[in-house]
Amino acid sequence: MSSSPLHANPDLSFEMQGAVAVIRLSRPAKRNALNDSLIIALRNVFENLPSEAKAAVIHGEGEHFCAGLDLSEIKERDAGQGMHHSRLWHAALERVQFGPVPVVAALHGAVVGGGLELASACHIRVADDSSFFALPEGSRGIFVGGGGSVRIPKLIGVARMTDMMLTGRVYNAVDGERIGLAQYLVPAGTAFDKAFALASHIATNAPLTNYALMHALPRIAEQPADQGFMSEAMISAIVQSAPEAKARVRAFLEGKAGKVQKA
Repeated sequence: MSSSPLHANPDLSFEMQGAVAVIRLSRPAKRNALNDSLIIALRNVFENLPSEAKAAVIHGEGEHFCAGLDLSEIKERDAGQGMHHSRLWHAALERVQFGPVPVVAALHGAVVGGGLELASACHIRVADDSSFFALPEGSRGIFVGGGGSVRIPKLIGVARMTDMMLTGRVYNAVDGERIGLAQYLVPAGTAFDKAFALASHIATNAPLTNYALMHALPRIAEQPADQGFMSEAMISAIVQSAPEAKARVRAFLEGKAGKVQKA
């Protein structure tokens, strides 16, 4: 897997596989811990995805997805410097969540701290049996700073996140999937294959539908009901007016598209 010069960073590799952008964290000796240069490289990747990319997969090299913030880089920062450092993470993960394409995270091993914050910015999370989830910031005397206090409670609720940070609770893969930290649970060693298959399918969706699911749905979900209903009506009208949407509906009505079958 190679790195484009545009995204050049020895700790991050990028490759197009068909319509899927494959992004790999490549610091296995550090359990793929995230330093500032890696966060900036991640932001740059999503700001400069090629037009042929219709979906993306993020995964980690070695035995772990990501063990979070590289604590060896923590410096004596005043409050202002700490705030700006956190905002650097926010800007990068904003490009993951609200970027141009849906992102599937392939999780294995440690999904800890900032690694869980990164995973929570992705649209779909596939965890294999080796995965474990934790937020050790509480025991380290720090607080989440990469958007975790916004995104993770939306997945598992405030009470469970509070428990993870107060007590250092670690969730295994089965319990992590059960409470909502991942949508898919697969055998060890198969997370990337499942994530890539999902991303390949997602890449075949109508682009405007994918965009609405990434950008409109999260915002509609936070609106008061009357505003949400109006937003939904407007987005629905826009999406179904696209030529590709009309062609897909016509194909279904003409019996050229498969019907939904029981799983």
